[in-house]
Amino acid sequence: MRLISINILMEGMVVGRTIWNEAGHPLLHKDVVVTSRIIERLHDLNIHYLYIEDDVSKGIVVEETIAPAKRLQAVQNITKSFNEVKQAKSTQASYVLDQQSKVIGHIVDDIMNSVLESEEILMVLTDAYLYDEYLYNHSFQVTMYSIAIAKELGYSYEDLRLIGIGAMLHDIGKLLVPTEVLNKPDKLTQEEFEVVKNHSRFGFDLLRNLHSVSLLVAHCAFQHHERTDGSGYPRGLVDVEIHPFAKIIAVADVFDALTSTRSYRKRMLPSDALKIIEEGRGTQYDERVFDAFKRSIVHYANGTVVQLNDGNRAIVSKQNIIDPSRPWLRIFEKEENLLLATYEICLIDYPLLEIVKIETEFVAHTE
Repeated sequence: MRLISINILMEGMVVGRTIWNEAGHPLLHKDVVVTSRIIERLHDLNIHYLYIEDDVSKGIVVEETIAPAKRLQAVQNITKSFNEVKQAKSTQASYVLDQQSKVIGHIVDDIMNSVLESEEILMVLTDAYLYDEYLYNHSFQVTMYSIAIAKELGYSYEDLRLIGIGAMLHDIGKLLVPTEVLNKPDKLTQEEFEVVKNHSRFGFDLLRNLHSVSLLVAHCAFQHHERTDGSGYPRGLVDVEIHPFAKIIAVADVFDALTSTRSYRKRMLPSDALKIIEEGRGTQYDERVFDAFKRSIVHYANGTVVQLNDGNRAIVSKQNIIDPSRPWLRIFEKEENLLLATYEICLIDYPLLEIVKIETEFVAHTE
């Protein structure tokens, strides 16, 4: 299968992966033939990318680290637990969160076991799912990314679990931010952004007196927007003042924000998001943490069409765990109007070749 922008989706194409909603119901089934009505519906749902099946991508498999059913169940459980806290009176929120801590711990355990059992680098396909509330899916994904980073850095099982719980609850303070500001469909004003920034302190206050979680979890909520050069918030801490767990969650948090669809902007593909974060490597973000993340996650998902510095196009056919930035490619060759994909290479064996562009709007004319 192949990843394309819905800007070039045409009637007659075949859907490669099912799209699910937050209730676990399929909105668009795999193997459905695309119609004009489907294209219109995808635009309405703010879907930007879609996997299709075609001849040039035949046999290319796209599998997430965490199976769709397990992921959907986890997000549903997160939603239920967080809503219990959200609906509580402000004076009771910490008590209710304490009561939900066992459920949250089980969710983290399931995510952690999936990441630890996988021998592959982390692959996540955010446009395969639709959620009404950004916070719940974001909490799931930041947990998954944070555990993957910590695994690569060699943390113990006990620390992995603490980091996972810290990541799951890093944005819990947003439950106390006014809904009309948090869910505003447009970009926030500076004044509204200042209101949202309070979520770090709100989260710390919710978590610091809980009997069921470590105080380190509260500091993850407090410090995940701090930056090593002192440019973060709420306290402008610098490198050694920021807890290592919070440095991990900071990278995971920004990456997921960049690669998730929001009402006011299109999501980035993983490789583009990594480039943005890399600009802050060693200044805003801890070098070891960022480097571990780069080694842990898929840069170019299977089925992504890329352009190489020699002018050729190729489709990512499988991953290279030695260096995720240099995957296996199926090279396209063009003969008159016929597009062929005739051989595969691993970029690690061709040091002079580089991926220079992702081409989600590339039309493969095979007739």
